[in-house]
This record gives sequence, structure tokens and C-alpha cells, in this order.
Amino acid sequence: MKKIVLLIIVISLFIFSCCAKSTKPTDADIVEAIETIRDSLEIQLGHIVQSISVYIQTSDDVYFATTTLHERDEITPETYFRFASNTKNFTATAILNMLEDGWLDIYDTIIDTIPGTDIPYVPTTPAWDIPYKNEITIEQLLQHSAGVYDVDNDPVPNCGGNSYVHFIFSADPTHQFTSEELVNQVTINDLYYFTPGTDHHYSNTGYTILSEIIARVYSAQANGDKTFADYLYDYVTGSNSAIPVDVHFPDEATDVALPDPHVCGLLYETNGDTILFDETNMSSHVAEGNGYSNFEELNTYIRTLMTEQNVLETETVTLMQTDVSPGNPGYGLGCTHTTNIGYGHNGCIRGYFTIMAYDPDHDLSMIVLMPTVDMTTEAIFYTSFMGMYDAAWKAREVLGYPGKP
Repeated sequence: MKKIVLLIIVISLFIFSCCAKSTKPTDADIVEAIETIRDSLEIQLGHIVQSISVYIQTSDDVYFATTTLHERDEITPETYFRFASNTKNFTATAILNMLEDGWLDIYDTIIDTIPGTDIPYVPTTPAWDIPYKNEITIEQLLQHSAGVYDVDNDPVPNCGGNSYVHFIFSADPTHQFTSEELVNQVTINDLYYFTPGTDHHYSNTGYTILSEIIARVYSAQANGDKTFADYLYDYVTGSNSAIPVDVHFPDEATDVALPDPHVCGLLYETNGDTILFDETNMSSHVAEGNGYSNFEELNTYIRTLMTEQNVLETETVTLMQTDVSPGNPGYGLGCTHTTNIGYGHNGCIRGYFTIMAYDPDHDLSMIVLMPTVDMTTEAIFYTSFMGMYDAAWKAREVLGYPGKP
């Protein structure tokens, strides 16, 4: 009798094990889930959504799911894309690594001198005399709490109701932008949002200033001319960095191509135009949105950074996550926090919506790409942006993790 009971138990355990294995989620399950998001989004927008792709790494597995409009538009974990404002997290990592090395102090104002030198963080030329220059700190620039006006996203005088970047780029897509040129628009038009440290307003131009600070600090340390891209390669992403990753930050107007394989960005403009971006000049977006990579490499970066295996120490990663803007508790030092997504950033540029994030509560990292941006109206833009997040949350739910809050 005991042998029969034991046999029944063994058989039951075997059947349970087989059932458990058969119910484990697969890439195909995630594809099916995010396809419903893409279908629904197309109905809401009244426009084609090229694809939605999700790359997820858990403590014991890696998943990749993509839903595309055409089979010819195959997207894989090695497909390159522009990751837009996720660049800001790399910029923050560079600044915070310089903080750890004693090369700068994030609590300094931008008119202070670089430690050990008589060189100010930003130039003393008239173009850099922006409002409240004497009060703005590096920390505030990282948090978007400095009040620096954004000449990339908001209207600028004498630009036909457009931002300065849009105005110049539309007239000449090959124009070589410089940080001084962009900052000068803030100066000559006396533009600002609020006094430093009193509120929160997203500002790409604030990160343009950070690119100049990184270049000047590195140049001072190296006793030679260095750029933002030089520092990122030498200390954060390149072959001699803690965790090398295939990530790039083009700053020349002529550096317009993505490696193959890559996906193009689809943009629906407010005036009704539809633009498919492939080769494009990113020189106006240095340090705030000019990066490109692929799913695997971007995931490696954010996962190792947030688990303190990369360039920053544990205390500095915590500072990045928790030193939040006075007007936005979800934004730290170049780092967003989203419930049931995690710490990282998102991005939107030239037809690309992106997310990179790490969730420490579940040891889950995620990269999301939706290469379709609909700017027809502000409401439609928000709908398309949140569609990307809905896909991210749905993918988590399929894997058994908390989804949309």
C-alpha cells in the first residue's frame, strides 16, 4: 500500500512539473499581448504604428518580443535605433563619475571654477550670460530644476512660433549646431522658466550646458581638447570602461547614419506631414538625445549601472535615484522612476519612442522601442507615448510581474 501511495505522489509531482513547464511564458506570449496594444493604438491614433519591441532580462532569463507591421521590417535584439533622451542618463553618469573622481562638485554653481584650476565650468563669453547664471548649480541642471529655457522643445522669438532647433533644422538639415549657439538663444532672448531650485521644467538646453561642462572638465584634466563624446567613450562606454557597451553619441552634422541592421523612425507632424527618419543630423542634441545603440547593449548598460556593477559606486547610484527635483519627485539626477517599470529614462526623438529601465524590486531590466511618434495634437502625442508604456506593463504582466498601476 505504501508503495502505491508513493508511486501516486511521484506521478503527481511529475505531472505538476510538466504542467508548470508548459505554462511558462514565452516570447510568443509577449508578442501576442503587445500586438493587442499596437492594434488598439492604431485605432486610437488613426495612423500606422510600425512596431513595438520589448527586451526583458530577469534574474534567470531573457525575453525578446516584437510586433511589426511588415515581415520585411524584422527587428532583433541586435537592431540599432536612436534612444533619444535616454542619453541624459549617460550624461548624468558621466557627471557623477567625475564627482567620484573629485573632478567637479555637483553642488557648485556653473560660474565656479573647476577644482584645482582657475577655469570656470562654463565660458565667460557674452553668449553664456543666461538668466540666473550665478545661481544655477550642476545638480539643478541634472534635475531639470534650474529653470533653463529649452530652445529645442519650446517656441523661441523670431523662429516663426517654433523652437530654435526646429526652425534652423527645417531650413538646413545639415547645419552644424554648437552648444554656444543654442545657449546664446536663451541669453539674447532673456528666456527662463523660474528661479533656480524652485520648480521643475524639462530642459534639453540644460543638458546642452552639461555637455559643455563635461568637455571643459575633461579638457582641464587631460591638458588638451576633449569633447562630451570623448569622455563617454573613455570612461563610460568604451573598451577601457568598467563595462564596455556598443553605444555611440554622434556630435558632427555629417555623422548621420546608423549601423545595420537598424530601424527608421516614423514621425507624424502637427502640420499633417509624415516623415521617415533614417540618416539625420543629431548635432543639436548632444548630451540630451543624440545616443544610439541596440537592445542588448542598452540593456547591459542600464542593468549593470543600476546594480552597481558598472562605473558608479553604490552610494552614487542611490544619489542618482533619490536626489529628486523639488518640483517632480519622479525625476532624480538624469534618472526617472516609474511605478512597475523602475529606474532609468525614456526618450522621444525623430520618430523614436524608447524606454530603458531597471526594477530593483524584481531584478528586471527592460528596453522598449516604438519607432512611431504621433505629434498631430498634444493629446494624440500623449496617447502614443503612453501606448509604449502600456506595452511595457503588459509584457511584465505576461511574465507574472506587476503591470500597469
